[in-house]
Amino acid sequence: MIWLIGNRGMLGTDVERLLKVRNFQFIGSDLELDITDHKALQDFSTGKDIKWIVNCAAYTNVDKAEDERDRAFSINADGALNIAKVTQETGAQLIHISTDYVFDGKKKGAYAELDRPNPQNVYGRSKLEGELRIEETAAQHFILRTAWLYGVHGKNFVHTMLRLFNEKKSVKVVSDQWGSPTYTMDLAQAILTVMDSGSSAYGVYHVTNEGRTNWYEFAKAIYRGAFSLGLVEGDVEILPIASRDYPTRTARPQNSYLSKRRFYTCFGIHLPTWQGGLKAFLNEVSLIHGVTK
Repeated sequence: MIWLIGNRGMLGTDVERLLKVRNFQFIGSDLELDITDHKALQDFSTGKDIKWIVNCAAYTNVDKAEDERDRAFSINADGALNIAKVTQETGAQLIHISTDYVFDGKKKGAYAELDRPNPQNVYGRSKLEGELRIEETAAQHFILRTAWLYGVHGKNFVHTMLRLFNEKKSVKVVSDQWGSPTYTMDLAQAILTVMDSGSSAYGVYHVTNEGRTNWYEFAKAIYRGAFSLGLVEGDVEILPIASRDYPTRTARPQNSYLSKRRFYTCFGIHLPTWQGGLKAFLNEVSLIHGVTK
């Protein structure tokens, strides 16, 4: 049996969809089960033959984390530790989702798993602490670091752009931060691939859609795809700006590009390109809203 934690979040919702399509036996939990309460997790797992625990739960509000440090660490670090403890207690295998924000973004090339983490904000530090606690506690773990995640069922950059394109005549987007936009359905498929593999090559892996772009180019691709499907109707000017001209509460890595070589070597798959992921996302949004052109 699979225990999917965070099954109503942006990623968890799509993982659950695939589990149902594949007829996997699973149980799901979300906010009704507090991952910061170890005993609650123990009680929930008692009497269940759990072989896999997939943790999609996280505190993800990067800016707000600067004001809510204790809450961010409680969920992303203490919660991860509690899940790791239950993983060890049940003899299950754990898949845990982490982030590119464990890096400072100063490297010129793609980040590999062995590169030294150096998070620059509270969110990144809380996620790195979660990784370290899992590594210390659960022998059978896969930590999947991803980046620029977006999906149909949650707040994210793509949804924000679609809203702005329908509200404004011009939109400014940062052009000097680079990474790989990653569609939740593609990451969900990668999670199932890990479970299917039977691999015991535990450790940290980088998993994103293929290719590299910046937020400005990504926004332009969103507009083109959305316009072609009738999700956006008017002309919108998309203007590139530097990070220094777009102040936020906390610093973002300028380079979030992650090498997927280790994941491909172990599991034999490449995720679709970021352009392919975006096309699939926009087609799904179009179907949901009944938009045709």
